[in-house]
Amino acid sequence: MAKVTSKLQLTLPKKIAEAHGISPGDQIEFESAGDVIRIYRREADVMDVNKASLSQAERLRLFEEATKRQRARERTLSISKDQSEVADREWTREALYDRVRSD
Repeated sequence: MAKVTSKLQLTLPKKIAEAHGISPGDQIEFESAGDVIRIYRREADVMDVNKASLSQAERLRLFEEATKRQRARERTLSISKDQSEVADREWTREALYDRVRSD
């Protein structure tokens, strides 16, 4: 059990920190959720640890799996390629590329 100091600081128990990969210097965020307080590691810290702990082959494998999931989601979506919808928007993709900034 942690005790709150007079400066409203607390010490995270070592077992909890180790179980969740929290180390000195990591930034954490607190979120009030009704009667409880949730503690999250800052995303940048989580991503840095994940990159450091995975080999290039493992990162590539995870990327390939994510790509397959995205392709499957795209197949289930009903995306209309009807040109009548394109004509209604008053601009074309080509027109966007042709615009030049006058700076």
